[in-house]
Formats: sequence, C-alpha cells, structure tokens
Amino acid sequence: MGLKNTRAGNYPEWYQNVVNEADMAENSSSPGCMVIKHWGYGIWERIRDVFDEKIKETDHENCYFPLFIPLSFFQKEAEHVDGFAKEMAVVTHSRLAMKDGKLVPEGKLEEPLIVRPTSEAIIADSFSKWVKSYRDLPVLVNQWANVVRWEMRPRLFLRTREFLWQEGHTAHASAAEAEEETKRMLEAYRDLCENTLAMPVLVGRKPEHEKFPGAVDTYCVEAMMQDGKALQAGTSHFLGQNFAKSANITFVNKNNESEYAYTTSWGVSTRLIGGVIMTHADDEGMVVPPKIAPYQVVFVPVIKKPEDADAIMAYISNIANEAKKVMPFGEKIRIKIDKRDKSSVDKFWEWTRKGAPIICEIGMRDVESQNVMVKERIKLGTPEGKQIVSAKEFIDTLATRIDSIQKHLFTKAKERLEQNIRTDIKTPEELKKYFESSNVWIEDEKQGKVAFVRGKWSGDANSEELLKAMKITIRCILFDQSGTEGVCLLTGKPATMDVIYARSY
Repeated sequence: MGLKNTRAGNYPEWYQNVVNEADMAENSSSPGCMVIKHWGYGIWERIRDVFDEKIKETDHENCYFPLFIPLSFFQKEAEHVDGFAKEMAVVTHSRLAMKDGKLVPEGKLEEPLIVRPTSEAIIADSFSKWVKSYRDLPVLVNQWANVVRWEMRPRLFLRTREFLWQEGHTAHASAAEAEEETKRMLEAYRDLCENTLAMPVLVGRKPEHEKFPGAVDTYCVEAMMQDGKALQAGTSHFLGQNFAKSANITFVNKNNESEYAYTTSWGVSTRLIGGVIMTHADDEGMVVPPKIAPYQVVFVPVIKKPEDADAIMAYISNIANEAKKVMPFGEKIRIKIDKRDKSSVDKFWEWTRKGAPIICEIGMRDVESQNVMVKERIKLGTPEGKQIVSAKEFIDTLATRIDSIQKHLFTKAKERLEQNIRTDIKTPEELKKYFESSNVWIEDEKQGKVAFVRGKWSGDANSEELLKAMKITIRCILFDQSGTEGVCLLTGKPATMDVIYARSY
C-alpha cells in the first residue's frame, strides 16, 4: 500500500506524492500558487497557534499592516529593494474597463504599489510615526499575513508565489538591546522546530553574501531533510539603523539628544510544513508530530452489519468522551470520529497517508470485549504497530503514548542529523569530491548519504563564486565554534571559522 514513488527511487516525486496522498495542498489555477487544503491548513493552524502563544509570552503584540506598499518606500533602502527586485509583483492600475469585448487595465496609478514581499519598509514607516521618545521603546509587534514573491520554480509549501507567514518587527533604543532581541527570537524558532515540529536544527549566523537584504546580521536555524539537503527553517535579522535611517525612525534619548532607533525582523512561513514532510514522512505517506496534528487520535468504525452500527458508534463516543479528558502536553486532546460512508479499510489508509498519529479501529468484537484496536502511525508495518488493549488501558496510557510518539520522531531525526554531519573532510579537493558523489538514500539512515559537512571557512570574498560552481552553500557560521585552526575547504587558506556546507532547498 506504499506510495508510487519512494524516497530512494525519486525523492522529488516522493515529496509530491506525500502532499497529494495526504490531501494537504494542490496547485492552483492561479500560476505558481497553491490551495492549502483542510489537513495542510490544519497543520499550519497548529504551528501558528503554538508560536503565537510564544510570541505573546515574549511581550510582542499582533498587528496588521497593508498588503500594498508604495514603490518609493523600497527605493529609500537601495540594498533591500535590490535583494527583492526580481521577485516583486507590481500594481500599476486601479481598475479594469471593457473595450471591444475585452477587459483592459485603466486608471494608471501615480505611483506603483508593490504587493508585499516582506514588510520592513511599510512597518518602518509606521514606527517613524509611533516613536518619538525613548519612553516609546521598545516597540514589539508581529503580524500573521500572506506574502507574494514571484517564484519561477514553484513547489508546494517550499516555494510558491503566495505563501503564509508570520513576521515580527521591533524597534529599540540600543544596538545591544536589538541584537539581544534578534537572538531571543532565533531561540524561539529553535524551540518551535525542535519541541513542536520534532525537527532538529543547527543554529548560527549567515555569511555576508547570504544575509537578508539590508540587514547587518542574519541568524538562522537550519534543518537536515531525509535526502541530506538543508532547509532554512527560520531567520532572525539584526537590521541595525539601516531601515531607521531610510524611514526616519528617530527618538529623543535620555540625554535629550535625537538618534536613530535600532530595528529587527524575524519570520517563519508555511515552508515549515515542507520541512516537516521531508523530516518525518515515509514511503507510506505523511507522518505528523502529535503537537501539530489537527487530530491526534482518529476513530474508524468497522461496521460489517447495519444492525451493529448504533452499538459501535455509542461505544466509540463513550471512549472519545473519556479521551477528551486526557491532556497530552497540557492541552486538550484533538479527536476525530470518521463517520463517512466509506469502507473502514479505505478510511484507515487515508488517515495513514495523512499521518494521523494514532488510528483506532473499533468493530463489534471490540464492543463485546470492551477493547480498542490501536494503530500507531510511526509503528506501521511492525509487530508493535497493531495493539489490542482494553478501553481503560487505552485511556490511561493515551497521554504517555502521544508523548512517546513526539519524542520518537525527534530522536530519530536528531540521530539522522548527527550521523550525517561529516567532520573528516579537510581539503578543498575532498570537499569537491564529496559533493560530486550521488545522493543515495540508505535505509538504515546511518551512512552513505551526501549531507552536511562541518569544516573551516576563511571568509574569502571569492567564496560565493566557488560555492556556485559546486552548487552548494554555506548554511551558517555555527554558534558552536571549536576555536581550532585548519584549512578553508573552499580556498585552501588558513581558517578558524566553523561552518556547515550543504546542498539546499
């Protein structure tokens, strides 16, 4: 009952199969865009709800800013606009008119409007109105919004022309305070990835050529996918005074002097769902960590005789009502009773493809014996994958069972990450040879996959061209530095900086 494409056979097609078979999203008739369907959007809602709570716990407040941004706002910050220029969608007319049976643009705008690719420019304009004194600082805001970037090679969840995200923006009285905020939110992303998505990450700073346009420093969390490629899971930017100067965000300090504020921005998007897929899904379909599963337990009635239906449904309802009192992770459990008029086999495999953590099949035999047939998604195909337990035992152990699934997914992904970071590559020749190797899936996940290399980098200005030639990137300059000397894996020059080299999405 596996997918038609496997990870080993065709990884890109396998990814698309997972999305399709889990019914998470589909390509829209609007080119380059996606329709996020119920299950996929339910996962995003869970990510959003968990992180929104964390945002508010750190004293940020949600706002909403315009989708349309005057072109002149971007022109104030040359480096920023240059970084996004090729991806910007532009509105030049205000309406349509019918001429000769065709709709044509009319009402040319005096100034073109950019459809939001990111909001630093428009939010900085608001900050310039809100901030007058040091007493107005810090300003800590976030917005949940959609963004438009004109991707030429769209891929569901990973790269689409419109996507959903959160973007935090803050203004501070000092550089030290703004840098502290930047790193605090980076740590919030690490926590979200590891403790909610069960997706281990490496933490560090982007090299100069990979920084967010207009930023002084960009910090990131980087995850390893099952094919060994890196996925940038979140970024946090220290913007210094660059945007404050372009938007005139000034304040009178405690010495009664006027100075520019220091700003930050940070964001994650629906790309995280792509990361969850490529971290946890298998050749049977999606696997969803319980903390972000729209439903953590799905009950599938097995009704072979119409006259048994009422008894089976009543039994399931009683168990579900008791299960609703269980509080895994300190929150109300999410349960679905699948009452659709379809065969129980079809429903079981649908929920398997969707990656529901626990699927319970209950028929008349279970009613009579007061049992529950429990199937855990992560144990599919193993002797432990199907268990018959009493209804009481099911309820008593449910929270522990769900917690164990979450921990298992993180542990498995963490082991994969740690086992596939090469540290024995010491020369440019060895690095080149390594990344020229084929990227083959190894079933035990312990060796053989072209993945990450931890090695030295000199910071040479010619690095970007050398990386492009090898079709790899420096994912981050690790916070966890060894302090040792070695040889730069790009130039052969002496180097002390530890970085991660990898292919990436």
